[in-house]
Amino acid sequence: MAKKAWKERNKRKAGTVKKYAALRAQLKAKRDYAGLAKLPRDASPTRLVNRCAMSGRRHAYLRKFGVSRLTFREAALNGLIPGVVKASW
Repeated sequence: MAKKAWKERNKRKAGTVKKYAALRAQLKAKRDYAGLAKLPRDASPTRLVNRCAMSGRRHAYLRKFGVSRLTFREAALNGLIPGVVKASW
């Protein structure tokens, strides 16, 4: 389980990215790299981290489901994810 501070930091970064998205697009269109450099670091979308919605884990994140592999497996075995069944052959 990730620390609460890590989850909150990622939320704060997401807010900053959203706030500066239009300005970044304008500066990029003008190719004003000096202006881009003056923006806050967290305004860059590459600084966001995909995190599991339930546990906050960042590694082994499944984009399609928005959770980590461990949370996915647990939820699938409990029948919480529709359409997912355990393979048997």
